Amino acid sequence: MEKEVLIILGSPNSPSGKLSAISISRLNYCANRYQKGNLILCTGGWGAHFNTSKNSHASIAKQFLIKKGLLEEDFLDFALSGNTVDDAVKIKPIISKLGKVKLTIITSDYHLKRVELIFNEILEGYTMDFIGVKSHLEQEVYNTLVQHEKKAINSILKNGLYY
Repeated sequence: MEKEVLIILGSPNSPSGKLSAISISRLNYCANRYQKGNLILCTGGWGAHFNTSKNSHASIAKQFLIKKGLLEEDFLDFALSGNTVDDAVKIKPIISKLGKVKLTIITSDYHLKRVELIFNEILEGYTMDFIGVKSHLEQEVYNTLVQHEKKAINSILKNGLYY
């Protein structure tokens, strides 16, 4: 039976390392989905747009999940990425050592289409499920994020992916 790898894509945290509501919604989904024997892969290094703390976003996410009862031995190496394309690129060498696995990529609802587009190209050949967790943001903030995603998707469709 193939192992399931739960991949939580990085999202914002404060300069002091406090996780954003977006991050917490993704991590809570992971914690609720997790079963002993699943593997966990946290993404996110540092970047002006999501993490300026001294710790990588992935390490902050892992600590949150361990406090929720996930087992240390089920965590894979971090993908210390700076954006969504970088997530997929840095995940690939980590999962390529595992043999046949099923990937469950956990992101937010507004981000789902772009993640599918990127991951289906970079991680072609893997069995993948994509989860877009409801983000519970104020409508204005949500609309801004949706607009950003539409522009990013259009850019990928027009120019292709660079990695």
